[in-house]
Amino acid sequence: MKKSNKLLPIPKFKNEDEERDFWNRADSSLYFDWSKARHVSFPNLKFSTQTISLRLPQHLLDNIKMAANRRDVPYQSLIKIYLDRAVRSDLQPGK
Repeated sequence: MKKSNKLLPIPKFKNEDEERDFWNRADSSLYFDWSKARHVSFPNLKFSTQTISLRLPQHLLDNIKMAANRRDVPYQSLIKIYLDRAVRSDLQPGK
């Protein structure tokens, strides 16, 4: 059976959740000609973040700030690095 060259129009979505659900089920080759796709880079793309409150003992926060100062990074960034490493380690198979 020969595939039609006619691409389907992309529907309008009410919100991101609806769009995400659609693309999880849809065959994107019916909507895009992937032979014309090209690789691109988004060097300034930033992940969305959510603000949280985290209570830490003062001595722990002081130690984190000193470690961040030695590495010349903001202490909140260092906390994110530490958390990311711990979670990745915890999620590794066999643990």
